[in-house]
Amino acid sequence: MAMNKGPKTILITGVSRGLGRALAVEMAKRGHTVIGCSRAQDKLNSLLEDLSFSQPQDNNKNNPSSSKHFFKKVDVRSDSNVQELAHAVMETKGIPDIIVNNAGTINKNNKIWEVPVEEFDTVIDTNIKGIANILRHFLPPMVQRKQGIIVNMSSGWGRSAAAQVAPYCTSKWAIEGLTRSVAKELPDGMTIVALSPGVVNTDMLASCFGSSASLYQAPETWAPKAATLILNLTMADNGASLTV
Repeated sequence: MAMNKGPKTILITGVSRGLGRALAVEMAKRGHTVIGCSRAQDKLNSLLEDLSFSQPQDNNKNNPSSSKHFFKKVDVRSDSNVQELAHAVMETKGIPDIIVNNAGTINKNNKIWEVPVEEFDTVIDTNIKGIANILRHFLPPMVQRKQGIIVNMSSGWGRSAAAQVAPYCTSKWAIEGLTRSVAKELPDGMTIVALSPGVVNTDMLASCFGSSASLYQAPETWAPKAATLILNLTMADNGASLTV
């Protein structure tokens, strides 16, 4: 059973750049309401302005604050930050139809015994705890309504492994397991999936691949394919590991 095809309210974490920003722009182009968060307020302001000025039938293009979209500075590693986001979203936009847990980071290429403890903790806290925080505060109303889709951004390295990115691989393997477990806890009418974006030319890829990252598709090329996949998820996909 698929969701109805009308406009959706879509929460995307980590929208300041890369995949998150490209997906936010694509979803807005398709007429959906985008809720976004990031730690970079200036980039949130820029994205909101871009989306507001490109809104169809916008009767007040000189006032980006009139946008139907909602953006808030949030560090997903902070449970209290995410709790504040959830309260603000419920008061202004209601329960999201779709959540894309996109916010993530990667360690600098290094053998595990040479990765600084602070860097390891940042990867784990962002990539795993960040998603857990979002689920903790947004799932209860979605479960009560028995409707909604959760997309946890995974990676090919969440299903395989590579040298020098052990912290990142660890976090994405965890997301695969977390997703499968939560799938067994959701009521009929809801879906959660782990989604690998494939190989995309982002800052994170460049940190691993260097200049050869430019050989791969840009986020703006990737986003239409990802948006179509996400919008067409059904209950039959619950617990699946998918790839764009």
